[in-house]
Amino acid sequence: MKDSVSTRVKLSILAVGLLSFTGILIETSMNVTFPTLTKELNVSLGTVQWLTTGYLLLTTIVMSTTAYVLKKFNPLKIFIFAATLCLVGSLICFMAPNFPVLMAGRLLQAVATGLSTPLMFNLIFEEIPPTKLGLYTGLAGVVISLAPALGPTYGGIINRLWTWREIFVGVLPLIIILFVIGWFTIRGKAYGTEGISFDYLSVVGLAIIFSVILFTFDQAGSHGWLSSRFLLWVIISAIIVVIFARYNKKSQRQLIDFSILKLPVLRLRLFGYFSLQFINIGLSFVLPIFAQTALKLDSAQAGLMLLPGSLMGAIVGPIAGHLYDKKGATFPLMISGILLTSGSLLFWFQSEKLTLLSITLIYIVVRLGFNFGFGPSLSDGSMQVQGRKKSDQNSLFSMMQQYAGSLGTNVLSVVISAVALTSGTKNEVLNTVLGTKIDFILLTVLSLCVLVSVIYVYYRYEKEN
Repeated sequence: MKDSVSTRVKLSILAVGLLSFTGILIETSMNVTFPTLTKELNVSLGTVQWLTTGYLLLTTIVMSTTAYVLKKFNPLKIFIFAATLCLVGSLICFMAPNFPVLMAGRLLQAVATGLSTPLMFNLIFEEIPPTKLGLYTGLAGVVISLAPALGPTYGGIINRLWTWREIFVGVLPLIIILFVIGWFTIRGKAYGTEGISFDYLSVVGLAIIFSVILFTFDQAGSHGWLSSRFLLWVIISAIIVVIFARYNKKSQRQLIDFSILKLPVLRLRLFGYFSLQFINIGLSFVLPIFAQTALKLDSAQAGLMLLPGSLMGAIVGPIAGHLYDKKGATFPLMISGILLTSGSLLFWFQSEKLTLLSITLIYIVVRLGFNFGFGPSLSDGSMQVQGRKKSDQNSLFSMMQQYAGSLGTNVLSVVISAVALTSGTKNEVLNTVLGTKIDFILLTVLSLCVLVSVIYVYYRYEKEN
């Protein structure tokens, strides 16, 4: 009986998980509405893009605080606060008369997602027995991975049938239902923060680092990869990271216990977890743009082409978790690395001949690879630490996977912009095709690195045991 999971626990995880799902769904559904928003709100595409970039950035910063927040406050209080912000933010976005008000509503939703995602995993790590940890992290991974791909479909259909405002109306009943479920099912107490002082300077430092890195890549998109501005900001970014690392090493206060990164397996699982989300969010951003620009599809078609892969990936997530519980991390992670690398290679080699059908089929391969690896990477990372350090591991992984999405969107879009800047032609279709091909090469290299990291962990740390 000790391995059984009660209905209350299942419902509590469901409530928090679907709150995270709602936030991520809205975030990605807005991407396909950008052309409409630029006209209705009379702002540039660069400004509108902050609805995604700003949202992801604030979500990442909030997640950086959750190692402390999860120790300070009990889960129910965190959930109530997050659900309330999500509801209020959705109402503000629905009624927004201009871009600043819409942005304010999105930022409230960013705080909600930044709290709810680590809370979901914290409930799993605390209330799920080790023999079922892989299964439930696999299910949670479905929440995180399914929403980004369903978002363009949801947003494209709603925007085509009604207006972008109905995107926010559609989630209001769900948020209210989740609030009620969570109120009656979420239990648990905070670890306590005795001996730990919250490090406000680290929050500011991480915010600066994350912002400066995004700004640095923006310089490449505006001025080129070899421009003096980009190279200058690369140096500035490196200096800021070094300063932050030295401060964090000497500080008596604590935001996240970064000492857990000294654990080699945890460090490599974090790299894989980060890379998987970089690929996942990056493709969900690039492929609809390619489809609408190069293939002349509408927003609904561009969104729907990602749906089969998303649904098949959702089925695979729990299966990968079950494999992890039975066979350990190496088997599902090897499958993940092989499928991701194969899918990325196919996108690369077929980049100039892609059609709606071929994109849909290759994306299925990539999504299967993503879902085979996402949950097991997190599960295996969590098994490397015990006690209060689990909150640090949870916060670190949640923060980095969220930033991976922001960085993936930023870097892959900058590649396309840089190509348009340096290609010598103003043909938007040719520039998009060439830029997307370079994106696929980048994702192929990253996928291969993930596969190599899995093989390395197996031969260096697991095979010996």
